[in-house]
Amino acid sequence: MKRLVLCSLVLLFVSCAENNNMSHTETAQVVAESFFSKDESALKKHTTSEGYASLITVQNMLPDSDKEIEVEILDEAIEGEIAWVKYKTSFDGKSGIFKLVKEDNQWKVTSKGPREKGPFL
Repeated sequence: MKRLVLCSLVLLFVSCAENNNMSHTETAQVVAESFFSKDESALKKHTTSEGYASLITVQNMLPDSDKEIEVEILDEAIEGEIAWVKYKTSFDGKSGIFKLVKEDNQWKVTSKGPREKGPFL
């Protein structure tokens, strides 16, 4: 019985340690880096199913690159359970905007509507 309780406690601590709640800006940075480096497993982990499908479609049109991608967070805003992050990467120097939502108590990038730009002008 002691072994069962001990094993249960160890599993509890390990599972809690793996649940790293990243901020919306940290999540956006990971998604941008994984998008341009074509790391699909990291991309899938930090996006909703709709966001993943949308990003993979665009990613398949990009040429491969072996250079290190740097991400700069330009602006951020939170509106309740929705966050917006404006970023720029060293891949092409252009800025982009991610819409994030809370899913299972973690920020995840999701797809935006066709004319949805968020709080940034």
